[in-house]
This record gives sequence, structure tokens and C-alpha cells, in this order.
Amino acid sequence: MKKSLLTLAMVFLCLAWTFAQEKREVKIESSSVTNGEVTVKGKRVPYKATAGTMPVWGEDGEPIATLFYTYYERTDVSDKNKRPLVFSFNGGPGSGSLWMHLAYTGPYVLNIDDEGYPLQPYGVKQNPHTILDVADIVYVDPVNTGYSRIVNKDTPRSTFFGINADVKYLSDWVKTFVTRQNRWASPKYLIGESYGTTRVSGMAYELQNVHWMYLNGVILVSPTGLGLDRSGPVAKANYLPYYAATAWYHKVLPADLQAKDLYDILPEVEKYTLDVVLPAIARGGALDPEERKAIAKKMAYYSGIKEEVFLQHALAVPTSFFWKELMRDKGLTVGRLDSRYRGIDQTDAGDRYDYDPALTAWNHAFSPAMNYYAKNILKYNTDLTYNLFGPVNPWDRSNDNTGNQLAQAMLQNPYLHVMTQSGYYDGGTDYFNAKYNMWQMDPAGKIQDRMSFKGYRSGHMMYLRAEDLANSNEDVRQFILDTMVAPDKPAKYW
Repeated sequence: MKKSLLTLAMVFLCLAWTFAQEKREVKIESSSVTNGEVTVKGKRVPYKATAGTMPVWGEDGEPIATLFYTYYERTDVSDKNKRPLVFSFNGGPGSGSLWMHLAYTGPYVLNIDDEGYPLQPYGVKQNPHTILDVADIVYVDPVNTGYSRIVNKDTPRSTFFGINADVKYLSDWVKTFVTRQNRWASPKYLIGESYGTTRVSGMAYELQNVHWMYLNGVILVSPTGLGLDRSGPVAKANYLPYYAATAWYHKVLPADLQAKDLYDILPEVEKYTLDVVLPAIARGGALDPEERKAIAKKMAYYSGIKEEVFLQHALAVPTSFFWKELMRDKGLTVGRLDSRYRGIDQTDAGDRYDYDPALTAWNHAFSPAMNYYAKNILKYNTDLTYNLFGPVNPWDRSNDNTGNQLAQAMLQNPYLHVMTQSGYYDGGTDYFNAKYNMWQMDPAGKIQDRMSFKGYRSGHMMYLRAEDLANSNEDVRQFILDTMVAPDKPAKYW
């Protein structure tokens, strides 16, 4: 009997030990420091990388969440006060920061081909285009993305998961990080991609007006609508230039257009969109039938979609239908986030594709690379799952005023500049609507001289294409260098 009880006790002890070993610990504060170097423009750039977690504080001063970050510092710089500091955010909402971290501005990039398609073995390689030569970089994973987690289960999810809540807690976290690292004197920048542009637009205003932290620049990569009104005829008309770019790439335009370069076609289509298509859609049923037919014919000429398709949709062909229709006769679909990518559906019939071939390809490459990189390069060990896309719903999208908040921050801060980067083949956050954002943020034209646009022959993640990885990083590099203010230049308008 005693032997049986002893055996049973040992079994329970083993089970308890096993469960303890399997518990995935969330570390509120942690760090792993490594050193490396990368060659940029033929020059050696040594750096220190700190991968770790840092708390999000509640109103009572207790930690309510912890954010995973990776901080790259160039180590041969004597004066950090003059060294720019960039905070990098991706989007979703609910996406980790790995996309720009491991494919754009960081010291390593994915092992992919020159057009962005996955290769095996999965992994990373050094990035000769990183901006680490001119700026230190912090990649931040918001709550429930990457290795970031809620640590106080009594904290309402609304504290984190909404446009304005997200801006509020992340701005406070950035302020704490800058204070801990003694970087208040450094020129500071935010870069966000996709929904990350909503995030950093709001943060620019929040940091400036709540934490008194003034920025030199904000970089919007593949921006969202930023809460600006793009409804009605604008929403229906503005996609035509993107349709033209995609059709040109797949060589389905008429021969005379196809013979031209993309940069020669797009200004023509943009002008036609603003001068003809937008007012025609606004007129709706009052539009003369013959004029409607003529406009549909011209839109077909520019888009590779048949004239009758535009007439069937009252000139407003939805993007979801376009992705299915453009190459339907070849049994192919085109991607939403990057329309260079082609996919195949179970059948050619239907109004929309079965999946986005671009996003599928990207997930294929990023997930194994990030898990490899964190463990083997950054030496950060954890049993937590790195959430490419984390559980952040329901997300409160109400009261989005981020575009106007960014504009107001620019009006208040003469040092603040904004650069937009867009891929011409991005159908999720298309380039022409990104331009439209800039016009509407500044309706009187008072700050256009501090706003710039850069376009690339790729999609949502323009940096996945080798040529644009070089070009887009160089544009970021020059933006930073151009917006660093001379010591004797006061912040004033006269």
C-alpha cells in the first residue's frame, strides 16, 4: 500500500514538473544583447542589438502588458544627441513589426528572390541597404503581436485594441523608452506601414501634445485612409490609376499603351480620373447614356477590363472583381496587396478570388525567418509563439481623425516633415489614394512643401523587390538627412 502511494505521489510530482516546464512564461522585463556589423555603401557599420520586453504601465503604475522590441544602435557614434532615432511599426491592426524589420530597414533581410518570392532554405541575409548607417532603429510589436502580451488579465481589452487606445498606450511606451535610453535630444522619426500609418499619424500628434515630444519626420509606407473622407464617387473613381498600372504590368493593355513606360501612362490616367471619371460618377443617373458609354470605353482602354464590365457596374468596378476578372481568360487571379503576384482558383467563375496570392507567398517566407532570426541571431529565447497576426479583435475603429491629427502636428511644428511611400501595384492601399490623402490633409496648400511622395514598381511591401529595396531605403535615408535641422535654425514661420 505504502509503495503504491509512493508511486502515485511520484507520478503527480512528475506531472506537476511537466506542466511547470510547459508553462509559457511572459517576461515583463527581459533583454538579450548581441553585437554585429553590416556593410552599407562600402562602409562598415558596427551595431549593438537589444531584443527584449518592456512594460506598458497602467494608471496605478503597475504593468498591464509588455511589448517586445528590437533596438539597433550604431556603436561607433560618439554623440547620440545628434544621432537620429527611428521607431518602426507595422499594421494589421494585429500585425507584428517583423515585416519592415526583416525585409526593409533592418540589418538583415529575408532570403527571397529578386521579385520577393520565397526561397528555401528559409532564413535571412545581410541587408546592404539598411538605414542603420544614418539612424538607430527600434522595431516595436504592439500588444498581442510578436512576443508582446497582456500581463494583467483584469485590464479591459479596450485599453489596447482601438485606434485611439492604440495611439495612447504606444505613445506612452515610446516616451518611456526614450527616457530610459536617454535619447530625448536625438532627432526622432516614426515609420509605419499599412495600418501602421494610422498608428504613427495619431502618435505624432499624441507625442507632441501629450508628452511634449516633437518629431522631425513621419514616414507613411502604403498608407490607409487615415480617417479622411474618401467615400462616394471618390471611392469609386480613384482606383483607375491602380488598375492601369496592374494591367500594364501583366501586358494586357492595348499595344499603343503597352509600348509606353509606366511613368508615362500614370499621369495621363490620373488626370482622366480627376477630370472625367470622378465628375461622371458623381452625376450618376443624370449622366448622358452616350457619354457614359464613351467613358466606359476609355476606362476599358486604360484598365484591361472590357467596356461592358464597366457599364454593368455603372463605371465603378470593385477591386475584388478586378482581381478576379483581369486575367480570367488565362485562368489566373492577381494579388490584392501586390498585383504582380498571380494565383489560381478552383474555378474561373465568380466575383472574387479564393485567396490573395501575394499575402500567401509572404507568410510562406516571413514566419520561419523571424523564428530563426530571433533565436539564432538575436539570441532571444522564449517558448512564446511569435504572432505574425495576433488576437486583437474587436478593434474600435471609431473616431479616426489620424490624418488631420498628423496635419495639425505639422502645422504646430515647423520641423516636422512627412514622406509617403507607395507601390504602384498595391490594391489594398493604392498609390493614388495615398496622394489624395496628402491633398486632403492640406486643402489650402500651406504645408505641401513639407510633404513628399515616392512611388515604386512593386506592391504593398515595395521593399520585397530587390530594386525597390535599394531605392526605398535610399529615399528614407535622404529623408532623414534632409530633415535633420541645423543647430542655429529656429522652429518658426518667419
